Formats: sequence, C-alpha cells, structure tokens
Amino acid sequence: MMRNSVATFLAMGIALTGFASAQNIQINRDNKTIAINTTDEATATADIAAITIGFEIYGPDSQTVAADGGKLSHAILEALHKAGVDDKAIESDEQGVERNTEFADKETDEQRAKRQFVFAQSWVVSATPQSAPEAIRAAVAAGANKSGKIDWRLTERKILQAKAAGNALAKAREVAARMAEGLHVKLGALIYASNEAPNRSLYFAYSSLAMASSPQVVAAVHVPPPPPPSLEIRPQTIREEATVYAVFAIE
Repeated sequence: MMRNSVATFLAMGIALTGFASAQNIQINRDNKTIAINTTDEATATADIAAITIGFEIYGPDSQTVAADGGKLSHAILEALHKAGVDDKAIESDEQGVERNTEFADKETDEQRAKRQFVFAQSWVVSATPQSAPEAIRAAVAAGANKSGKIDWRLTERKILQAKAAGNALAKAREVAARMAEGLHVKLGALIYASNEAPNRSLYFAYSSLAMASSPQVVAAVHVPPPPPPSLEIRPQTIREEATVYAVFAIE
C-alpha cells in the first residue's frame, strides 16, 4: 500500500506546504513510521520588570566626584526603599570613576575644568509591572538621571518552555494525521519525541523610557510642584519557541 501511495504522498506534501512550512516530514515505509520536525511557540505576559536605575555626574577631580557620587548613591537607594522596593530586589550593575574625554565644542575652559572626571553608577531593580512606575519616579526625583530601561522577564519561564514544546508536539500530530489520511493509512501511537532548543533571539527584551536628567527644584516660596503624571508602563509579551522531533507509527 505504501509503494502505491507515492503520488498521494507528493500531493499531500504540496497541499500541506502552507500548513507546515517549517516542518520536515519523512515517511519510512520499512518501519511504517512518519517522522516530523516541527516548531511552535507559547506566549505569556511578563510579570517582572528588571529596571535599570542609574546616574552620571561630573566633577573637577576624582576625589570630589567620588564623594558626590557616594552621597547621591545613598540618596537614590533611600528613595527606592521609601517607594517600597525591598533591598534584595536591588542588584548593583556597574560603577566607577574615570576621566571625562567628551566635551561640547561650546564649553568654556571654566566649564571644562568642572567636568574633568565623571562618576557613573547603576543598579538593576526587580519590580512588578504595577510598582515599576513608582520605583522609577522615586529614583529620578532623587537624582537618578540615567534610568528607565526595562528588561521584561517571566518568573515561570520553564513552564512557558514546556507549553511551547507541547504546542509543537500537538502540531506534529496534526500534520502527521493529515499525511496519514492522504496516504490512506491509520496514524498510530507516538513512538518517540525529543525537544530541540531552537536558535532564537530575545523577544521584547526591554523597553526604554526617556527620563528627566535632573531632579525638580522646589520653588522659593516652598510650595511643592504638582506631582508628575504617572508613567504608563505596560508589561510586554514573552514568547518562547520550541522545536520537537516526533515519530508516529502508521498502520
């Protein structure tokens, strides 16, 4: 029966091109099997916002800028704590002092003298999508003028990977069933399946926010300015892709 079904197999292969364009389908007439290599994905909404919080300041010498940077560093961390960010959710990213080599053409010698060294520091703060706007606002108000980048993450990433593999396997069975129908044979049980990690790029890795470069200044009459509007931050979708090689028996 299999030898007489070659033409049918070719016709089915053409018909399934649109349905299984990423699949590699093989039929073994001796072992009476259909082997399929197929890819599918699963999606979920990110539940962790890994926020980059940082600052950059300048000074006339390394000692001065390091001292000012230390004060600002403590002020930013204190602001984050007051905003409800737990200390264990704050991880140091990078920090250091170096000579400034970038000056604007219009800067005077006096201005350049005050910008001979630069101190930069940053942290990665993990927050929920709901609490991320307040964490960013508090840090920027304290002087974190290099903040706002978000790397979206998912707590249960392995569960999403397993769901993607399950979707790929279900697609493989569906394609195999259609192929078997075209060959006038009956699709049997799953004999073998393996999950192959695909080559994939990062999906929705981060979102950037344009932040103010300096904290707000209180008016001379000590009337606080109105609070800025809340940032509109929405969690992004995490996509996980899986490739499955499945072998089905045919009768």
